[in-house]
Amino acid sequence: MKKKNLLFSSATTALAIIISLGIALVIIAFVSEAPGQAIFSLLLGPLQSKRLIGSIFTTAIPICFTGLAVCIMFQASMFNMCAEGSFFLGAIAAAWAATRVSMPGILGVLFPILAGGIVGAALCLIPALLKAKLDASEMVSSLMLNYISLYLGLYLLNNFLRDQSFGALASEKLPASAKLGKIISGTAVHGGLFIAVIFIILCYLLVFKTSLGYRIRVYGQNPVFAKYTGMKVGGIIVISQILGGMTAGIGGSVELLGMYERFQWTSLPGYGWDGVILAILARNKPQYVPLAAIFLSYLRVGASSMASNTDVPKELITVIQSIMIMLITAEALLKGLKQKNIIKEALANETAS
Repeated sequence: MKKKNLLFSSATTALAIIISLGIALVIIAFVSEAPGQAIFSLLLGPLQSKRLIGSIFTTAIPICFTGLAVCIMFQASMFNMCAEGSFFLGAIAAAWAATRVSMPGILGVLFPILAGGIVGAALCLIPALLKAKLDASEMVSSLMLNYISLYLGLYLLNNFLRDQSFGALASEKLPASAKLGKIISGTAVHGGLFIAVIFIILCYLLVFKTSLGYRIRVYGQNPVFAKYTGMKVGGIIVISQILGGMTAGIGGSVELLGMYERFQWTSLPGYGWDGVILAILARNKPQYVPLAAIFLSYLRVGASSMASNTDVPKELITVIQSIMIMLITAEALLKGLKQKNIIKEALANETAS
């Protein structure tokens, strides 16, 4: 039964992707004066150069972290949307640690990353405590906290981190000792790729191979059952959200130290919302997050290539994402076929007995 459920969920996801891509191709055929070239650029453009292939991975790295963060939080059935704010404030914390605290050797990189993780965890702790203590909606409180995070971060940047000699609102330049070096020549792929792989493995082991992960999943599937079996549900809520926030905060640190010379975001980067998309595509399973991240990154690099070479804007990717998510989350998709399979299996088992 478990294998069949996995098969049906995989088939649903694949069907949603195929349908959304099909609709996108139809739109391109109608709006473009050179639809063949546009479709080629979208589907094969990312493979045309080493630099573009590298862009797939650099685009995938930050959303891998937020995707993992959302997976952990959603496994506990906590619809915490603070990954966006945690990512942003995590990068702010990393900028502060890198420019204000001088650390020798590898600590020059590890300390800013750790600082980002702590700040990200602290932010997600707020809606977790409100939920555990007051039964407040974590979705509402976390959505509001994202904008609090933005304006708090801008305040800190403008008053404590700003480089007055730079021509725009930005922090001081990050020291070379705090930067994540490039690992593939001719591309922007940096050492954060290895950190992302490590976190994918750790999150998988946490969710599926530890007693804490088991408690998180049990609570997420049936909070009442978890409560009556003696589980400390308040602790489960808090720990799962802290771990998710820490992962998102570390993602912000890694993105800053790997891709930027200084912190200069003046708006939320959007990686937290991408994390929600990845979690939906991956069915809240950390082991599938890298596949979803590479797929989404491939589409975005292809959309940029299409926009550069043809008359189709790259915003088309938003249409594809929206249709894809609607189809994946539609419970009715393949539901009838799944029910028929369950009935057939039950009848076969009854006959055999």
